[in-house]
Amino acid sequence: MKVTFNINFHTVWGQKLCIVGSIPELGSWEPALAKEMNYKGDGNWQLELELELTSPQQTIEYRYFLSINDKQIFEEWEKNHQVTFEGHANHYTLYDYWQIRPANLSFYSSAFTKSLFAHPCNTYERVVKSGKKLTIKISAPRVEKWQSVAITGNQECLGNWHPDKALILSCDTFPDWHIDLDANDIIYPLEYKFLVYDNDKHQPLYWEEDENRKLNLPPQDFGETVVVSGLSFRDNLPLWRCAGTVIPVFSLRSEQGFGVGDLGDLRMLVDWAKKTRQRIIQVLPMNDTTMSHTWRDSYPYSAISVYALHPMYISLPLMGELKDADRVAFYKAKQEELNAKDFVDYEAAVGYKLAYCREFFSQEGQAILSSPEYHEFFEQSQSWLMPYAAYSYLREKYQTSDFTKWDKNAIYNKSQIRELCSEDSGAYPEISFYYFLQYILHTQFKSVSDYARKNGIVLKGDLPIGVNRTSIDAWTEPQYFNMNGQAGAPPDDFSVNGQNWGFPTYNWDIMEKDHFSWWKKRFHKLSDYFDCFRIDHILGFFRIWEVPLDYIQGLCGHFNPALPFTREEIEQYGLTFNEARFTTPHINRKFLPELFGDLAEEVEGTYLAQSSSNHFVLKSFCDTQRKIEAIFDGKTDEVSLRIKDGLFAIANEVLFLRDPQEKEKFHPRISASHSYIYSELNTSEKYAFDQLYWDFFYHRHNDFWKAQAFKRLTPLVGSTNMLVCGEDLGMIPESVPDVMNKLQILSLEIERMPKTPQREFSDLFSLPYNSVCTTSTHDMSPLRNWWKEDREKIQRYYNNVLHYEGQAPGECSSEIASRIITNHLATNSMLTIIPLQDWFAIDDTVKRKDIEAERINVPANSNHYWCYRMHIPLESLLMKEEFNDKVAQLIVASGRK
Repeated sequence: MKVTFNINFHTVWGQKLCIVGSIPELGSWEPALAKEMNYKGDGNWQLELELELTSPQQTIEYRYFLSINDKQIFEEWEKNHQVTFEGHANHYTLYDYWQIRPANLSFYSSAFTKSLFAHPCNTYERVVKSGKKLTIKISAPRVEKWQSVAITGNQECLGNWHPDKALILSCDTFPDWHIDLDANDIIYPLEYKFLVYDNDKHQPLYWEEDENRKLNLPPQDFGETVVVSGLSFRDNLPLWRCAGTVIPVFSLRSEQGFGVGDLGDLRMLVDWAKKTRQRIIQVLPMNDTTMSHTWRDSYPYSAISVYALHPMYISLPLMGELKDADRVAFYKAKQEELNAKDFVDYEAAVGYKLAYCREFFSQEGQAILSSPEYHEFFEQSQSWLMPYAAYSYLREKYQTSDFTKWDKNAIYNKSQIRELCSEDSGAYPEISFYYFLQYILHTQFKSVSDYARKNGIVLKGDLPIGVNRTSIDAWTEPQYFNMNGQAGAPPDDFSVNGQNWGFPTYNWDIMEKDHFSWWKKRFHKLSDYFDCFRIDHILGFFRIWEVPLDYIQGLCGHFNPALPFTREEIEQYGLTFNEARFTTPHINRKFLPELFGDLAEEVEGTYLAQSSSNHFVLKSFCDTQRKIEAIFDGKTDEVSLRIKDGLFAIANEVLFLRDPQEKEKFHPRISASHSYIYSELNTSEKYAFDQLYWDFFYHRHNDFWKAQAFKRLTPLVGSTNMLVCGEDLGMIPESVPDVMNKLQILSLEIERMPKTPQREFSDLFSLPYNSVCTTSTHDMSPLRNWWKEDREKIQRYYNNVLHYEGQAPGECSSEIASRIITNHLATNSMLTIIPLQDWFAIDDTVKRKDIEAERINVPANSNHYWCYRMHIPLESLLMKEEFNDKVAQLIVASGRK
């Protein structure tokens, strides 16, 4: 078969246009084997190929790129051209338009194509009698489920511009539409235009924008099919916006649950979202975090696997019932006991659910593991499932998740693990139980995901920036991780001492060498269940806050990668660099009473060594925060805590931190102007330090970090069909908005965390369209808690933002909460996603009496127990007609879909 590729693209001297694709004749996607096109003048490029079809209908994909000196310099957007060759044709002539990243990229995501605008695969067959077929393709993603794209034009076969006679296009590969025409019925030049058609009312709705389209092609031969593709529908519609809810799945509550939210509850939440006119549900990470079988495992951002789901999310009723009546009665009693609690009793709920799963596995496991469905799951998942099961088995065997203590398995060996997991291994009965758990989780989650899509509800997941340092990923792929550092976040509104998550940092250079395959596999796994996801701490793709292992707090961290100062550079600012003075923690005697009060003398004698007449350093047995932590481990009395906190503060008393790789370079310590050592600088030293500090944190790295982010995020965003959102809170580099805008990653916007300097509150009516707007996050206090935190701030908010007069009330009433949410719904943000607690706040009959019980996390507390649980069972919530109507009315009144 002869195939002729045509595209119009204007180049400059020395540039060449090439084509690469999915078949060997087009290089099988290898750019080095791509075909060079021939220039025909006036920007027209052409390539003729002879193809051998391997089947009567063969679909190929391809894309164009620009090269110079055999080096690719520019390529099309990630969406490939696609054509299906049919054996009865002997010549295909393809006229393509260069694909650029569309301004409405979000609408091409699976959030819209699989859920919000998901179309039935309607195909309209039209007989081409002449043997000369013209196929016109157009991309039109913003077409509702009850609408279609139609075409009309200046030809009889296209209805002669009568909209009622327009032809409906097929959408078997939505959001792409196409129509097949008999070329014998067309007289060139052809003028035509697309419009959107109402399927229910059988009438046109609106035309596309701008002038008519024109097509002037040479006559076709018999047996020739001409395909015109790469067109995009031109609309000028109002901004499409929707509303939703964010809630951790573990926080859901139902009568059928078992003390902790599960996938059955998530299915019910889909029903509530649909009932209240919401279109999106956002959850927190759902990966397995089991390390110690204690409440400390409740932290959902510390996964032991980036693939495996947490067994606590199994819905026991959906899994099946035990046959032993006594055991059924036993678990029924435990269910009632756990469901009566106002919080998630993590240890008890997980423990009893796992026990139930073991008994059910003993009863039904053999049959389930013998099923074709299970075997398909195992084949698709074994690359991560086998290491997960082995890790879980070894964790229990050695009573620790620290794989460095697993004897011969301390270093991951693939062949050893395969042997351990083989069916004739003595460990297999336990190994197979972990297979079973993940299979049940997968099937239940897929069912809920499909149910959400069917009901037009998008599930939005959460991608944690880090993994636990004793995780399966760190065990099986250690080359990706830097175990000598700890990931965290610099000081912000959440934590004045910064955050230290304890996660290893990444070896990005290694990741780049294999094209970020680890991240792409994570994205792919998320897409099994979600059509939208949030990249937790997206700033980590620009640079991560890396804390040395000696530190517990995050204050003495540094950015990685970064451009630390040399001594000479520091002194160019006018600051004489005294290494001992600036890099060794020390404290002036006069500050000891402020730190320790009446314990100052005791601390001086026990923990401090005199370094000069007025200054002290920490003695060697307590000269790091890690050592201090060990000394006071388990001590909770007030005296011990005061001393510990004071010693921690002294350990932070430096102005510069030595770079761990380039030993002769230094990072200014963040928030150093609040330190005691800074207060001892003279006026000129303070001025010099302020200048270098400002340059370092707000100017020096802008272009450097932008380049890092583009290098990492561009291929990752291009590898997924999900709608990508980023959590861009905290100390935001100047380059972040530009990167996110270019890649069309939705930003996170919070009214009480403005991104504009000198503003106390964000201007909600200036928020960008490509954003997620919310009242609070899981790391913040819900609205009613926030209202009580800072009375002066609330007074300003009450008068200047909400525009109420007089004294702000002491409580955030349902009326005030409704006003706040109404303002958030009125923004231009594509997505307004409200925490469930804040939805509850709009109704006095629904909201919780104990507002303190609604806090999900306190970031400043690294030992926080994640146990928030909604106070109303979902079955009851679905029956709260007045409240549900109020939610729906607020959403509809805002113009959100």
